Amino acid sequence: MKLLGITGGIGMGKSTAADILQRMSVPVIDSDDLARHLVQPGFPALAEIVQTFGGDYLDLHGKLNRPLLARRVFSDPIARKSLEVILHPRIEAGWKEAAANWEEMGARFGCVVIPLLFEKGYQKAFDATVCVACTAAEQKRRLAARGWSAEEVGSRIEAQWPAEQKMLLSQFVVWNEGNPDLQSPQWNRILASV
Repeated sequence: MKLLGITGGIGMGKSTAADILQRMSVPVIDSDDLARHLVQPGFPALAEIVQTFGGDYLDLHGKLNRPLLARRVFSDPIARKSLEVILHPRIEAGWKEAAANWEEMGARFGCVVIPLLFEKGYQKAFDATVCVACTAAEQKRRLAARGWSAEEVGSRIEAQWPAEQKMLLSQFVVWNEGNPDLQSPQWNRILASV
C-alpha cells in the first residue's frame, strides 16, 4: 500500500481533497477529525486538557469549548505547545492504526491529512507527501467566510509554516484555486505516479 501524507495551509482545501479522494474510493483519515474525537467527554485527553487549562474550557454539558480553547492556544505559543503534547501522540497513534488497517484490508492507497505534517517531522512515515495550496488572498477570503476576524485568521496562519515552504518540501502539489472539481484530475495523476 502507498501511504500519502496530505498537508497545506489552513483553508487551502485539504478537506475538499479528502472528500474527492473518498469519492475515488481511497481511504482517508483527517488528523483534525481524530483530534475532535479525542476530546469527547469521558476521553482521557479531555481530562488532561481540563487539568492543564482549567474547567472554564468546558461548556454546560461537559464538552470542550473548542472556540474558546482555540482563541487561547492560537494567541499563546506556550499554551499551544501544551495542547500539542496532550493531543499529538494520540493523533499519531490513530492515523497509524488506520493505515495498518487499510494495509491489512489490501488497499492500494491510503491518505492521511495532517496540517502540521512537516512541522512535526511526519514526512518520513509516508511514501509521498502532497501539499494542497491556493493563493494567500484566496486563503484569507475563505477563512474570513468562516466568520473569523482578521486577527483570528492571522494567528491561525502564523501557527503553521508558509504554504510555499510546504510546497517545496512536498513531492506533489494540488492547486486548489477556483472550482474544487479541478482537484480530481490532479489527484488522478498523482495516484497514477506513486
